[in-house]
Amino acid sequence: MSWIPATEDERRAMLDVVGVDDIDALFEVIPEALRLKSWDMPPGKSEMAVRNHITQLAIKNDVCSTSYLGGGFYDHYIPSAVDALSNRSEFYTAYTPYQPECSQGTLQAIYEYQTAICRLTGLDFANASLYDGGTAVFEAATLAMRVTRRDKIVVQDSLSPIYRKILESHTEHLGVELVDGDDPTGAACVIVQNPDFLGTVKDFTDLGARCREAGALLVVSCYPIALGMLKTPGEMNADIAVAEGQSLGMPLGFGGPYLGIMAVSKRCVRKMPGRIAGMTVDTNGERGFVLTLQAREQHIRREKAMSNICSNQALCALRALIYLSLMGKHGLHEVAVACHSKAEYLKEQLDFVEFLNDGPTFNEFAVRLPKSAETVVAALLQRGIHAGLPLAALDAGGENDLLIAVTEKRSREDLDVFAKALKEAACS
Repeated sequence: MSWIPATEDERRAMLDVVGVDDIDALFEVIPEALRLKSWDMPPGKSEMAVRNHITQLAIKNDVCSTSYLGGGFYDHYIPSAVDALSNRSEFYTAYTPYQPECSQGTLQAIYEYQTAICRLTGLDFANASLYDGGTAVFEAATLAMRVTRRDKIVVQDSLSPIYRKILESHTEHLGVELVDGDDPTGAACVIVQNPDFLGTVKDFTDLGARCREAGALLVVSCYPIALGMLKTPGEMNADIAVAEGQSLGMPLGFGGPYLGIMAVSKRCVRKMPGRIAGMTVDTNGERGFVLTLQAREQHIRREKAMSNICSNQALCALRALIYLSLMGKHGLHEVAVACHSKAEYLKEQLDFVEFLNDGPTFNEFAVRLPKSAETVVAALLQRGIHAGLPLAALDAGGENDLLIAVTEKRSREDLDVFAKALKEAACS
């Protein structure tokens, strides 16, 4: 442990505080088979040798020609301009505006992003982004607690089980009462998802009105692409909208980096975590951009920070801004319509499954297959097709239940091939 700049006495003092005898005891919670076998680093390699090594590792990856995997992350088309513009060095290397006078381009991009998110969600204010869609749900819950001064959180079963687990983990030490259902009585907020985790489209307008009567906030976790054709959270009387922004110009990347989106009504803005950029004029009357509210910033509020996990994902937010700017209102609508219509076409081809949704769907739907979903997915992977998300693994369905997502990237030929392959794998 010689690379740690601490004396033996200092290490002993830290171990005493933690309550363990030695450093090895810190790792006993990790199964032995998963522990690092050695801390010895191998000898260094040349640049060419490292490139060759990484290439050989990459070859081992199984690449699917078509993917129907969803559950919160989707294989949408990303225009080439998103990469071309976001990879410019002005953005790529200088995305933290701690010194606003030196970061006018970045601050303007954040300001424009916030404007786009407000228009997308139908709400009054948006921050400069959060860590990801899952932690954004937790941030919304604590925001609601600060606004209402209540500690009861109601969660409807429409919420992603992944997000529910994140919410449970982050609130465990806060003394929060998590309740299932949609009764806002005495609650800080009611958290819902639209479309829900199984893809069913809901209208929470009446629930939003009930929340306001009960003094609770309505939190809607939404799918940004779906907002191209569905009611916005603002139109549903929501006070807070959160989302995973991956679908807005970010590729599928083994878990990230991704983008947490948050927009709020005016009553919530001063309790919202994260940064907000504003537009103003300088002493010469020239337009300029500044950080207005910085409720999260530890360098200002320290232990009084609204959040300690909501780091601004500025580069991902920039990609989302570029994507939304390229699409525009009508382009986003066209993408949404394409996703929906192609999903409906695929449904018509799947005459051998039981559909599990209890209402209309957007681009994602759940089915019950004649055999194990895990088995069917494994069989289609051999053919270069990822058939979807088996729901049993998330306790969101039975062994034969599968969640299928369709995006604008899937052609009619792709859908026909998939329907035939799925039937062969599920019915053989």
